[in-house]
Amino acid sequence: MKSKILVTGGAGYIGSHTVVELQNNGYEVIIVDNLSNSSINVLDGITSITGIKPAFEKVDCCDKKALENVFEKYHGIKAIIHFAASKAVGESVEKPLLYYKNNLISLLNILELMGEQDAPNLVFSSSCTVYGQPDTLPVTEDAEVKPAASPYGNTKQIAEEIIRDTIHANNSLKCIALRYFNPVGAHPSAAIGELPNGIPNNLIPFVTQTAIGIRERLRVFGNDYNTPDGSAIRDYIYVVDLAKAHVISVERLLNNKNKKGLEIFNLGTGTGLSVLEILKEFETATGVEVKKEIVGRREGDIEKVWADPALANKELGWKAETSTREMLKTAWAWEKSLATKK
Repeated sequence: MKSKILVTGGAGYIGSHTVVELQNNGYEVIIVDNLSNSSINVLDGITSITGIKPAFEKVDCCDKKALENVFEKYHGIKAIIHFAASKAVGESVEKPLLYYKNNLISLLNILELMGEQDAPNLVFSSSCTVYGQPDTLPVTEDAEVKPAASPYGNTKQIAEEIIRDTIHANNSLKCIALRYFNPVGAHPSAAIGELPNGIPNNLIPFVTQTAIGIRERLRVFGNDYNTPDGSAIRDYIYVVDLAKAHVISVERLLNNKNKKGLEIFNLGTGTGLSVLEILKEFETATGVEVKKEIVGRREGDIEKVWADPALANKELGWKAETSTREMLKTAWAWEKSLATKK
């Protein structure tokens, strides 16, 4: 068994897929999650895939004492992957203080405990929202970090600044911040996938829930953007490809291969697809028609963004490998598996 890795938010969407990849690579994983936007049943899905039930502690990362107890219970944690955060752009516009409190206090607690508990390695879940609407596409890591379009995006900008300042003051700490573009899909086993509470904020769960009849129709937020078909463009990346990048990042930190205290990498495919293009791809991949309606733009959304992933390709030796159609097929298989469990 390799090192112990603490995964905050490990019962969530990206977190659970990353736990699978960590276990498949021999790491001992401890999940911390308050289950505010996830289900304890995810542990069964992880176990069914890997044959290993990860250690789990129901803890809110904003509770430093409870988090400290986890470090003391699982002595020898060598790295932390910090996913735990509120993440819906639209909700953050409506509830900014919730986002600032949850996303920043949890990070402050993690950084303090890294120094106190001799766990100097951090992989931070960042976001392409830090770029706002870039002047040039595809966007590289050197692009200007613009004023955020939403409080959620701002928490990621501030978080990166906090990490940078903390590492400058304590050069024994190391971090890799991964700026994700738009994760989609589910594990090929259909044992874990994206499971939002209530009405989905992300596109693909809304698509699959509409396709299966849970939602009456898909709402497309805006058709008057300066894009070929008027709908917003994003870079959609398969969640398993994304999860694998976290394992590579952990190994880079543990093997002292990072080239500076804070390294930042874009994780995307390098291709932008519009909402309407994704919808057509889904219908082609599954043979299922999805009813839709065009509604007004959603506050906090930007017009178009996609990654230049060249730095991650070169430095991490990582690449997004799964086609759009294949990732959408996994999302549909996951939705159908949920239907059979009801």
